Amino acid sequence: MRQYPERASFFGDKRYRDRVTDHSIEAIERRYDELTARKSAAEAISESGLSQEDRLNRRVFLRMLSDEIDGRPFRDYLLPIQARSGPQFYGDIARNLRFETDDDYEAWLSRMAQFPKMIDQVIDLLREGIASGIVHPKVVMQRVPTQLKKQLETDPTESAFFVPFVNKTNFAVRAESCIQQHIKPSFLNLHDYFVSEYLPNCLDDVGVWQLPQGEERYAYAIREQTTTNLSAKEIHKIGLEQVQLLRERMENCKVRARFDGTLDEFFQFLRTDPQFFYKTGEELLTAYRAMAKEIDLQLVKVFSKLPRTPYGVTPIPMESAPDTTTAYYMPLAVDGSRAGQHFVNLYKPETRPKWEMMTLSLHEAVPGHHLQIAYATELGDMPEFRKHGHFTGYIEGWAMHAETLGYDMGFFDNPYYEFGHLTYMMWRAVRLVVDTGIHAFRWKREQAIEYFMQNAAKQEHDVINEIDRYIVWPAQALAYKIGYLKVKKLKERALKAGKTIKQFHKSILDLGPLPLDILENEMNLWIANPDQA
Repeated sequence: MRQYPERASFFGDKRYRDRVTDHSIEAIERRYDELTARKSAAEAISESGLSQEDRLNRRVFLRMLSDEIDGRPFRDYLLPIQARSGPQFYGDIARNLRFETDDDYEAWLSRMAQFPKMIDQVIDLLREGIASGIVHPKVVMQRVPTQLKKQLETDPTESAFFVPFVNKTNFAVRAESCIQQHIKPSFLNLHDYFVSEYLPNCLDDVGVWQLPQGEERYAYAIREQTTTNLSAKEIHKIGLEQVQLLRERMENCKVRARFDGTLDEFFQFLRTDPQFFYKTGEELLTAYRAMAKEIDLQLVKVFSKLPRTPYGVTPIPMESAPDTTTAYYMPLAVDGSRAGQHFVNLYKPETRPKWEMMTLSLHEAVPGHHLQIAYATELGDMPEFRKHGHFTGYIEGWAMHAETLGYDMGFFDNPYYEFGHLTYMMWRAVRLVVDTGIHAFRWKREQAIEYFMQNAAKQEHDVINEIDRYIVWPAQALAYKIGYLKVKKLKERALKAGKTIKQFHKSILDLGPLPLDILENEMNLWIANPDQA
């Protein structure tokens, strides 16, 4: 929390609310040294004197440290900005903070005043990235100047940085002045550097195979994101097999929908027929919120225990909506001051089909991300690093499993909703093929987009955004399907051993986020114990 004060604020910890993260190379390397020392201290603690629970805590703690330390040689911190993340979105932090006292407003003003220093540090990282040959591909980074220009052209009172002060007149003048004196000049500085120096030095091709230690870099990314030892070749093969299986299921679903034509023609029908789209963003948002209520009522069919913390359905801010995905989840604050939020994209509603809404809601809200993360937050005496461990294979594997519960809850009796589910399952299978294709087998961007379009009914706008995400975030997209296949295997094993679906859910959620190999070991112990419900 001390090292990353914005993260502390996001979790509801106010101790460092007036600070910003130190992004200097010296601070980054010092943090790696501290992690290494902490790992040595943890290794020195013998397992023999620990309880079973603390043995698990020690193993997870060491894995978290090792994963981060192992990435040190690749210097990914030299890639501090892309089209989906970076200082151009810093103002959005304010939307998720509590502003209750004058000190809260003073703290945000303090962060705004430090923004120029942070931008200087980011430029230093970009400059070192050029010198070291660690840069992103040009085709994706071309989106960034427009995002930076928006920050320059926005009226100060319309800026995301100003949001806390809209109804706080005694601070509003200072805030507006701070945006004019500190924020806008910083964005102008970054924009000019980015356009004149950084962008021309970005890569003309796509794929991390071009970067220093490219093959090793991608192997590490796969290991860190999936928490497995699978190779790129093995994952590519799994992807091809899953795509074929899902095409067969899609053919069957097409027949259920009584569509006469090929699968490609069915894709086109789903992408273009007006019956599948709302005309306005307001209608789309209302429908998402009604769907959330519908799902909430059915959770008791498959869960014996539910978290107490609520969630809401919220529009994605319009300044970032064109360059981001269809939906995402924003976790609750640990102190209970902020509910979880299922963010939905209302930009161009004519590209947001109704048939994808159910599976998206099941994934992002309940019983997916919100249910799992809120459940973990409420796990009593479990150490905080366990509750909030970011093991993508577990977290996204669970959320994909949550989508399949649409069958148990009766939502996929509608063949179009089921096809939406299969489309998203296919989407994650396609990821295994195109992510490894781009980063290990040197696929072109156009080849990846074409393969995606051939195998899923997703809109082209969404497909391009997705492919560009995989380009700048190697291997992250692999964790979804790999994690899901592990959860699916464990569920089948549990049911075969006589456990119920409610017991399975309680057991896997009670463990909190874990690396997949540790998860499998812990769940196997539970499955093998006939007396443990």
